[in-house]
Amino acid sequence: MLKWEYALLVRRRQPRLDEAGWELAYTWYGPDGAVLDVSQYGDTALAHLNRAGVLGWELVSVTEDGNMQGSAELHRYHMKRILPSSTPRPRIRNRVGRRATSG
Repeated sequence: MLKWEYALLVRRRQPRLDEAGWELAYTWYGPDGAVLDVSQYGDTALAHLNRAGVLGWELVSVTEDGNMQGSAELHRYHMKRILPSSTPRPRIRNRVGRRATSG
């Protein structure tokens, strides 16, 4: 049976106080509970989604927070990927004492 792990990429667009106008921030919420600012890896959502795809993540859904007032935006990209299967290690059999026989 397949097992999945999930993560979340959040894109925030908010006004800046200087003349630059807007600021985009990207935050990665990993399956292990890590919260990382990944803004330096790209300036578009597509750049971040492509990077996650290379790492095996698949986009499941996108949501936008409709409660944001004013000019701020919040988008959530819900991701999943298959957990590696935990296959049992092969046993090493003890072959001491066995001799090759010729026919």
